[in-house]
Amino acid sequence: MATPARSMSDDALPVSIDDVRAAHARIADAIVRTPTLISRTLSELTGATVYLKFENLQFTAAYKERGALNTLLLLSDAAKAKGVIAASAGNHAQGLAYHAHRLGVPATIVMPTTTPTVKVTQTQGHGADVILVGDTFDAAYAHARVLEGQRGFTFVHPFDDPRIIAGAGTVAVEMLADVPAIDTVVTPIGGGGLISGMATVARAQSRSIEVIGVEAELFPSMYNRLNGTELPCAGDTLAEGIAVKEPGGITARMVGALVDDIVLVSERRLEESVSLLLQIEKTVVEGAGAAGLAALLAYPERFAGRTVGVVLCGGNIDTRLLANVLLRDLARSGRLARIRIRLQDQPGALFNVARIFDQERVNILELSHQRIFTNLPAKGLSLDVECETRDQRHLDGLLTALRAANYVTELVSIA
Repeated sequence: MATPARSMSDDALPVSIDDVRAAHARIADAIVRTPTLISRTLSELTGATVYLKFENLQFTAAYKERGALNTLLLLSDAAKAKGVIAASAGNHAQGLAYHAHRLGVPATIVMPTTTPTVKVTQTQGHGADVILVGDTFDAAYAHARVLEGQRGFTFVHPFDDPRIIAGAGTVAVEMLADVPAIDTVVTPIGGGGLISGMATVARAQSRSIEVIGVEAELFPSMYNRLNGTELPCAGDTLAEGIAVKEPGGITARMVGALVDDIVLVSERRLEESVSLLLQIEKTVVEGAGAAGLAALLAYPERFAGRTVGVVLCGGNIDTRLLANVLLRDLARSGRLARIRIRLQDQPGALFNVARIFDQERVNILELSHQRIFTNLPAKGLSLDVECETRDQRHLDGLLTALRAANYVTELVSIA
């Protein structure tokens, strides 16, 4: 955990509560006023009273629409006529493209060549001109800034812009209006735009509201900036929406002044949270969108007894990746398992093993024999059995039964 230094006065900050309120009045008719709902099951699970703000229900499935639309509406007619440009491979691209098209503003989005095809086509489907440049976001960003100068476009930054921050802060305006009892706001941090806007609103309330930021352990960029640490920022995180190596200058200043704490969450907690939100709330969130719940699961003592507002900031997750996350969660909970069993290569060996699975009422999903690539003797073989059980206790009973029958077994675990 980190405790950023708080300034005594926020008067000089680039975004005020009036800016956020004006942004909300400006965009309210064109965005979804997403609900803030209590989750009784997650409250029981975490020890806090948990309210969820469903920003994954926006048309493009992310809160990014708010800042993008606020920025577009503040442009001059001349700037609108020339068009806007952004560098993004994610939710910012789609939010900007959608509202620019709706308003008749030409939009160009520069994406890395490595961007998944589905994201390219979705952005094009919102009417944007997509340009693929470079293998990294940095290369795409650099090219976008070049085109900005060459063609007179207005560059719309994904987070380090007061107009973007003010638009993002409208999430908190709605959340606190719907549930005035919230005393703690938990918000994912990537570049810092969302938490900067939400903290601005929280600090303007007549009562004390704690503001907690959440970063993935693999990308603790804002944590590093505010604490003078040098933790590495790299890795293949599920929360790619907050995988930012360098936070914004404006946002770092605002987070340092307004945010009480930053916590880091592991990949395992992120996966667990995505799975829980689907199973319990029947809602799909991406890794970044699940970061707030991941913090409550990782630090229950930090939030026990609090009334917590959690932003589900986005729901754009690849369906195959979502399937993998769900299956991995089943494996961790003991409901799905792969058991490696040493057998003798002789008639009836598989039948005898299968009989134990039947006796224990365990469903076999898949079998895999290995006779050649194994360190067992020539007359031995390794059998991998993928199976489905009710829970960890049921799985433990199966393993006990196999070992009681003198089978050498090994549970193949996941990270």
